[in-house]
Amino acid sequence: MPTSVEPPTTVIELTIGGMTCASCANRVERTLNTMTGVTATVNLATEKATVTTTPTVTADDLIRTIEHAGYTATCTDTETPAPSHPAASSPDDTQHLRQRLIISAWLAIPVIVIAMIPALQFRNWQWLSLALASPVIIWGALPFHKAAWTNLTHGTTTMDTLISMGTLVSFAWSLYALFFGAAGQPGLTHTFSMTTTHHDASANIYLEVATGVTLFILAGRYCEKKTKREAGAALRALLDMGAHDATLLRDGEETRIPTDQLTVGDTFITRPGEKIATDGEVISGTSTIDQSMLTGESTPTDVGPGDHVTGATVNTSGRLVVRATRVGAETQLAHMARLVEDAQTGKAQAQRLADRVSGIFVPAVLTIAVATLTTWLTLGHGITAAMTAAVAVLVVACPCALGLATPTALLVGTTRGAQMGILIKGPEVLESTRTIDTIVLDKTGTVTTGIMAVDSVYTAEGTTQADLLALAGALEASSEHPIARAITHTARNNTAHTTTAALHEPTEFTNLDGRGVRGIVNGHDVVVGTKTLLDATAIPVSSDLHRAHTDAEHAGKTAVFVAWDGEARGIITVADTVKPTSATAVEHLKALGLTPILLTGDNEVVAQRVAQEVGIDTVTAGVLPADKAAVIRSLHADGKTVAMVGDGINDAPALAQAHLGLAMGTGTDVAIAAADITVVRGDLTSIVDAIHLSRATLTTIRTNLFWAFAYNAAAIPIAALGLLNPMIAGAAMALSSLFVVGNSLRLRRITSLDAHTSNDTTKETTTP
Repeated sequence: MPTSVEPPTTVIELTIGGMTCASCANRVERTLNTMTGVTATVNLATEKATVTTTPTVTADDLIRTIEHAGYTATCTDTETPAPSHPAASSPDDTQHLRQRLIISAWLAIPVIVIAMIPALQFRNWQWLSLALASPVIIWGALPFHKAAWTNLTHGTTTMDTLISMGTLVSFAWSLYALFFGAAGQPGLTHTFSMTTTHHDASANIYLEVATGVTLFILAGRYCEKKTKREAGAALRALLDMGAHDATLLRDGEETRIPTDQLTVGDTFITRPGEKIATDGEVISGTSTIDQSMLTGESTPTDVGPGDHVTGATVNTSGRLVVRATRVGAETQLAHMARLVEDAQTGKAQAQRLADRVSGIFVPAVLTIAVATLTTWLTLGHGITAAMTAAVAVLVVACPCALGLATPTALLVGTTRGAQMGILIKGPEVLESTRTIDTIVLDKTGTVTTGIMAVDSVYTAEGTTQADLLALAGALEASSEHPIARAITHTARNNTAHTTTAALHEPTEFTNLDGRGVRGIVNGHDVVVGTKTLLDATAIPVSSDLHRAHTDAEHAGKTAVFVAWDGEARGIITVADTVKPTSATAVEHLKALGLTPILLTGDNEVVAQRVAQEVGIDTVTAGVLPADKAAVIRSLHADGKTVAMVGDGINDAPALAQAHLGLAMGTGTDVAIAAADITVVRGDLTSIVDAIHLSRATLTTIRTNLFWAFAYNAAAIPIAALGLLNPMIAGAAMALSSLFVVGNSLRLRRITSLDAHTSNDTTKETTTP
């Protein structure tokens, strides 16, 4: 049978203008989704729409549809080197809003104060109130009126409809009472009440209600925009931290060019104090790189020829010549920015419920307001009390908090994650972190460094560690084997911290087919290698050294014999060392309610040694790369909800198979692409940070949504019963939105576990 072929799709990102509330975002989203072949998600906080379409639908088609709905739209170029956050590129509209707020406050406050304090109500005070209130209600609230009218012409309603109707009804009634009722007479007194009033309708004015509501809503809108802009500041800093210029080295000549002109394969120079222009490989030079801006890790990293460096990190010491390996949109910085923005445009499951509610919320509130007015009149109350209760319903019910609950938490949480070197792919990932109970840790490169290092030094009687390391290190310096590099590194460090002279240059050197090396160092015939090599050269091994060799092998370590002048002098054990913070990280993972499992292709002895060192009880060893995903599936079959942490190409299937995949950013691109969360630091504590931040963000979203729903559920009946003055209702509505935004901003205070453990780990140094 012929199989159906899914049509190809493209992703278009649009920046939306004119949205003021959750209802607006919901309307734009519903309008786009009515188009054939279009799936859209609209985010109020980032003011963006992410649209998946078939090639038959163009960006221009989407823009026309949005404009027909009463909003503006522009297409964002998703191929730019560093995606721009709306707050980063758009004019700072908070300035205009701030100006409108200040002028409205100067005019509205006297109106409110006079209306609330009868002692200040001089003869004909009501006419001064009218003069002061009119600009506030007409000009100050103009953005609400314009938005309400635009939506009305398109046959829809938003929260601006509620605000506009509430203020204009109050203003219109005040005009009627002043010009045609008793309110315009000299000597009018007006007392303020937290609830509705039951006085003569024609003797009541609501100028303080209309101005108060306008003032509080303007203040709320200003604070929302300001805090949203501040919440995006971390991402803007991330996008702007890259170098703007590079020193290109071509044919021996140096040329200063913009970084966007670099191409893969170009060679550039980075001097001390400069930012590295783009991702690349060091060709020559040694230096220390400060990666804190990009990874959140405070400890600088030493680099030399062959090492990879990341664009935007800072060269702190030596001169480096670097060959560009990634430029523009392919750099790690651009990749981080895209992941952060993708996460911010998504929606958690709870937010989808909020969106459905907001879509029917405004019409429902209008119905409740009309029912409130009708009921009060039917029960024999005056028009004043009936209208006041209806206006209070209109004002208090604005669903700002519902619309801001998830986007603001995601905005703050994901940008804080970027600061800490944690990249979360989407809100669905946050929900996964809440349910996981088992975390599988790949050993090499995740729990351990993946780099061979000297573990211990055992010397025969009459031989010092300094002499053993000096001769072995001098000979191994001529070898490129990982074990040789580990011994040489330790030997050089030892000479730097003791009175031992620098390592001598061998006068002879022979590499003996994987068994070891032999040469002449400082007049001594030195042999470094396996027991087989010593047997072949007829060098006897004492029982003590033989026992040390056996013990090392049983512990899963590699033991290297060192001999000179025909006598075995000691053993150097080498092993893949555990990262300094792995044990602390495992302890915290357990505290989060997770059961850690060590997964490795190494033998059982090595795996058990590492597991015991870091505090892991369950080990699965000897697993072939192709079988790692099968281990995850078997855990699923046992009813476990599994997270997988890895960094290699062979970890990618397991990362994709797990309920939650976490990739170490120091690993391969394949592993990172398969993961749900990427941590830039090659440190297991960052996995703890990722889970903690994800859970904290999800908790904040749930708290925000609970508050928003509870607020509206409680406030609307109170207002309908006449127990809430419309001005107090306006203040309460504004405060509910500020609570949601403020609660989300608390996520900025989350700190990295590495910040608490680095001081301790730096004190733990091992010397052979």
